[in-house]
Amino acid sequence: MTSAHQHSGSLRELAARFRADTLRIHAQAPETRVASSLSAVEIYTCLFYGGLLRHNPANPRDPARDRLIVSKGHGSISLYPILADRGFFSPEELARVCRPGTFLGGIPDPIIPGYETVNGSLGHGPGVGTGMAIALQRQGSDRRVVVVVGDGELHEGAVWEALLFAAQQKLNNLILIVDDNGRCMMDYTSHVVDLAPLPDKLRAFGWSVEEVNGHDVDALCATLRRSMECSFPGPRAVITHTIKGKGAPALEDDPLCHVRTLTPGEVEELTGGAP
Repeated sequence: MTSAHQHSGSLRELAARFRADTLRIHAQAPETRVASSLSAVEIYTCLFYGGLLRHNPANPRDPARDRLIVSKGHGSISLYPILADRGFFSPEELARVCRPGTFLGGIPDPIIPGYETVNGSLGHGPGVGTGMAIALQRQGSDRRVVVVVGDGELHEGAVWEALLFAAQQKLNNLILIVDDNGRCMMDYTSHVVDLAPLPDKLRAFGWSVEEVNGHDVDALCATLRRSMECSFPGPRAVITHTIKGKGAPALEDDPLCHVRTLTPGEVEELTGGAP
């Protein structure tokens, strides 16, 4: 069981490496959703390298693990190189994403070591995470459940049902991380269903709420740790303000970047062509 800790300089370097790896995966598997994967790189880096998430690559279903529910599954291709680096599977698999015979698909599922749930249909992660948190609480376990959602995913009604229920059950072992990148599939979230003021809405539902720059690894890791360890007698939410397509200017400036594909040439220019 490990919850590896790195100093912030290393975390920044790791995040940069994983962002480049994500772009290279997209170049070979253009059906992957790269923009929404790029916004969450620092979130996953902090969880797996900031001493926040107890995990066991040698036994991904170790009962002593914390549970990570990646509800925005299509936007988690950036987790693939992290899981490979931590030893959940061979890094050689990263060159086979979306190819016949691999377990690394464009939308992940539990066949991938390190994933807990099916992640294709949005809006179900908070409900599943709430169920897991109740079970762990009743078992007397101190393990936590971390659920990563996208802000566009918060348009789903099932999410809010789960948030209400989690607060009523006082699940202080449940942490919701919102990848608040401001865009859903077809436009800015504010143009589709405006979530503002999101912190006030979550607090009104009975959650503690913190906000942070989701690309500042120092602040992000500190905020996540503070939220996880605080004495609030209920579930906790951390809203991470991120940029969809972070690191790829053509995506950062495009309201339709969720469905945009980068060419191998664009990726090579962004990554310098290095493996």
